[in-house]
Amino acid sequence: MKPPQCLCQICTCGRHRCPHNPTRIYDYGGESSLMTEYVDKYPLHGSVPPAQILKPKQEYQSHGGKMEGITTFKSDYLPYDVANRPVRLQEEYKPIAGDIELATTYRRDYNAHKIEPVILVKPVERKYISGGKLNTIPTYRADYRAWEVQKKEPNKVENTYHPPMEKFGNTTTFQDAFFPKELTLRKSFKPTAVTKLSDQPFISVTSHRSDYVPHQLEPKAKMTKEEYKPNSQPFEDITTHRRDFRGLIGEQPKSFKPEMSRVELKAHFDGITEFRDRFQPWAISLPEVRKTKEYVPPTGSMDLTSTSHIDYIPHDVSPVVLMRPVERSKRNNAPFQGSTTMRDAFQAWDTCRPEIVKRSPEVPKPSGKFDGMTTFRAHYIPHDIVPAQSCKPLKMALSSSVPFEDGTIYRTEYTPKKQQICPATYPSPPGYVFVSTDSRGHKFFRRVTPDVNNIAHTNGNHVPREIAVIS
Repeated sequence: MKPPQCLCQICTCGRHRCPHNPTRIYDYGGESSLMTEYVDKYPLHGSVPPAQILKPKQEYQSHGGKMEGITTFKSDYLPYDVANRPVRLQEEYKPIAGDIELATTYRRDYNAHKIEPVILVKPVERKYISGGKLNTIPTYRADYRAWEVQKKEPNKVENTYHPPMEKFGNTTTFQDAFFPKELTLRKSFKPTAVTKLSDQPFISVTSHRSDYVPHQLEPKAKMTKEEYKPNSQPFEDITTHRRDFRGLIGEQPKSFKPEMSRVELKAHFDGITEFRDRFQPWAISLPEVRKTKEYVPPTGSMDLTSTSHIDYIPHDVSPVVLMRPVERSKRNNAPFQGSTTMRDAFQAWDTCRPEIVKRSPEVPKPSGKFDGMTTFRAHYIPHDIVPAQSCKPLKMALSSSVPFEDGTIYRTEYTPKKQQICPATYPSPPGYVFVSTDSRGHKFFRRVTPDVNNIAHTNGNHVPREIAVIS
């Protein structure tokens, strides 16, 4: 007999796998076919029942009877006789007779000691005074010997200054070194912008005009639109989800929320509470009111003299004298002389603005009225236009008498095959019987030989005979 196969081995489409459990503590039967070092060294133990959960179920238990008004406090409370708290009388203060002894522990136990002045450890500073006379000549004066240095004669040329006899008689360095030069125009090497006219007529023949050959265009072929033909076969709306999905039948979850029942009391409320029944008022004495003493104003007149008025001695204070010298203004009473050196020595010169150097125009300006004739109109020669010849090939449909070879490798070598449905799609694969499930979640089935033609499947999919394939 062949060993049972797992659902992963029965699947032919590769989309079906066994549900793997996260742990393998509880084994429900069947031995694993996986041999590892851990399985060889450690033996298997028997089935261990899971520990029972002692946690109570969270279920709402409704009480069907009428609710009593007795609480835990009412049932367990025992009233006690409450007596008034005894009032403690305060003793009257009686002052102690006699004088207060101001002696303290410090005065009694302290022994006074005589303190002597601290002797300084610093040595006494000694001054050494010599009776000799101080020599005030330094080392520089004693060792320095002056050398006889001859004075160098200057090489400067004597330039005696002679004041000018006339005003602005002396010339400046610019006037001595500069001499006026005539202004000469530089020759321009720029070519003249003069249009050169040609005597030859304009030739308008181009390579396009000479090589162009006109062709007559044929009418454009019209393409007929194909009519839409609907498919005669019905549309199969079976998707992968509808084919592979296995719906599980389950109950709807129940709500644990208690029903909203309105509590109505027909009896009239008496207004008596537990606080009113148990509470007993105590007698409380009012606190004594302390009386304030009346204000008695002092007799006699008030002395307004203060310590500052009594002990203050006035002093004669002289103002502070400024150490800044007194400013003495020097005023000149002589009349102002309006003549200056600039006015006496300066003579105004007659200056004129230099003329602008202008270039003489090379082209004379036209005189008279414009005729309206331009250079283009005067020299333009019209020519006959020859259309360019198009070298583009014509759009013509190529017709051939040879029949079209529509034979392809797919048509010649293709063999139609039967469409197989994966047996793992069904809850119970056809031709297999469920055996067991191991601890890892693998489902094992054993192969049998049933009559496949008599099998009716729950999801409505039957095993097809043959499927026609059209390329």
